[in-house]
Amino acid sequence: MYDSIISGGTWFDGTGAPSAVRNVGIRDGRVAAVSAEPLDESGCRTVVDATGKWVIPGMLDIHTHYDVEVLLDPSLSESVRHGVTTVLLGSCSLSTVHADAETAGDLFGRVEAIPRRHVIEAVDGVKTWHSAHDYAAALDAMPLGPNVAAFLGHSDIRAAEMGLDRATRPEVKPTAGELAAMRRHLAEALDAGFVGMSSQQLLFDKLDGDTCRSRTLPSTYATMRERHQLNSILRRRGRALQGGPDVAHPQSLIAMALSSLGVGQPPLKVSLLSAADIKAIPLVAHVFPALARVIDALGGDFRFQHLPVPFEVYADGIDLVIFEEFGSGAAALHLAEQLDERQRMLRSESYRRQFRKDYDRKFGPRVWHRDFFDAEIVECPDPSVIGKTFGQVGMARGGVHPVDAFLDLVVEYGTKVRWRTTISNHRPRVLDRFATDPGMQLGFSDAGAHLRNMAFYNFGLRLLRRVRDAQRAGQPFMTVEHAVHRLTGELADWYGLDAGHLRVGDRADAVVIDPAALDARLERYTEQTVPYYGNLSRMVNRNDETVSAVFVGGDYVFGDGAAASGFGTQRFGRFLTAA
Repeated sequence: MYDSIISGGTWFDGTGAPSAVRNVGIRDGRVAAVSAEPLDESGCRTVVDATGKWVIPGMLDIHTHYDVEVLLDPSLSESVRHGVTTVLLGSCSLSTVHADAETAGDLFGRVEAIPRRHVIEAVDGVKTWHSAHDYAAALDAMPLGPNVAAFLGHSDIRAAEMGLDRATRPEVKPTAGELAAMRRHLAEALDAGFVGMSSQQLLFDKLDGDTCRSRTLPSTYATMRERHQLNSILRRRGRALQGGPDVAHPQSLIAMALSSLGVGQPPLKVSLLSAADIKAIPLVAHVFPALARVIDALGGDFRFQHLPVPFEVYADGIDLVIFEEFGSGAAALHLAEQLDERQRMLRSESYRRQFRKDYDRKFGPRVWHRDFFDAEIVECPDPSVIGKTFGQVGMARGGVHPVDAFLDLVVEYGTKVRWRTTISNHRPRVLDRFATDPGMQLGFSDAGAHLRNMAFYNFGLRLLRRVRDAQRAGQPFMTVEHAVHRLTGELADWYGLDAGHLRVGDRADAVVIDPAALDARLERYTEQTVPYYGNLSRMVNRNDETVSAVFVGGDYVFGDGAAASGFGTQRFGRFLTAA
């Protein structure tokens, strides 16, 4: 009767309803039975004993940059192995639907820290599509591990129609024909089932390459008229705008939030990047939930994206996106391909004077706390500095300014000095409050990007651990059922996707979790070489004891750290279209 059975586990349906010990039967890719009584296992090809474990719907990751990786390794195993069965592509105005290979390399290379040459090789070698329909069909034909859904990137269509150079000049406005073509591209993408469009106003996201290097993304040059015309299409179709406001100009945050309101028309679904408890601006933690409440009370449909774990980042030398937010840091990243010139600049006193000035400027909107006493060195050819902060190194060297201590080590050792810091989400009580706030969507993992800087593939497991531990301590802030709902059904329903639930008739994407293995191992990271990125060593998570089984479309695909036969060569996931 059943293709697969998950027996004896504590079952969560993804709606927030009470959990219960149940047996789940799967047939033809759908949940066929949820029974308190044992199911007939006759002829069943896969039986997973989930006694003492949790059985939840597959989790959604609503903010990834897998657009390049999915072309090279469609299994996307780093997410699947941690219980994520649906990922959204096309975030931050970036997608590979219309841009050519060189343009895609310039769009993704520096902003998302994916080596530019590999972006170009991937798009040039794989791309066969010329429209959103073709793109969706091409992905759906790949041996996908998880399901994928997609935003259309505003920078993608702007660069494709105007050319990257014209699309990134403030004095150039799109012609009527170019704007009409962008509208057609968006409408066609929505017809193809895309969940919406992503746009970006953040000014420290910079282009790679030579022609337009260090200009901001094309969507940041869009006029209010252009944004309004594209948003109107989303509003009429009930699809979502994912936006990134400029943190240096709070008015852009207000404007993007207000765009959710409809005066005599339906509200626009808006999901903004991102709500965080920022170390540099602690009071802003009160602004995000308050703004969401106000917009929704006025009739909007507004959410912030939120990573529900501490935002810890690593860096090799000065190569980290947070340096883009001030002039001297951006100048160093501009010279990433001209290392001799960069070294000369880092040594110069005039440059250091400006860096110290930028570092000491503690007021105003920013992401990084700019505190080298809160930046621990974890690797360096000089073992005497490992485990110390750059500030401590400066003190040990006779009271050298922390900036000079940092730059001295970078000049001497380059990318061989590796360090870490936590820039946000450091206060557990604020994290707990955000996790339960209806104005927040739990996501923003950036999976597939910043390969040397962060690893949040297991963010859902880490939230479940925090919820479980709070209950054990007698200080619950939400139920496990509520947490599962927030990671699954709530997201799927908002984006209109056939995912996130585990009831009879639902798509059989499921995860078996061992709650006994929700422990401190979730906070560690390891490194894994990536053959298709030139054997680059990327940061990943490894929680093989925690995830006992993962099902996608009714098929067992991963469990206990091992992939099933055919994973990576056989299609399990599908391109999911928005309802």
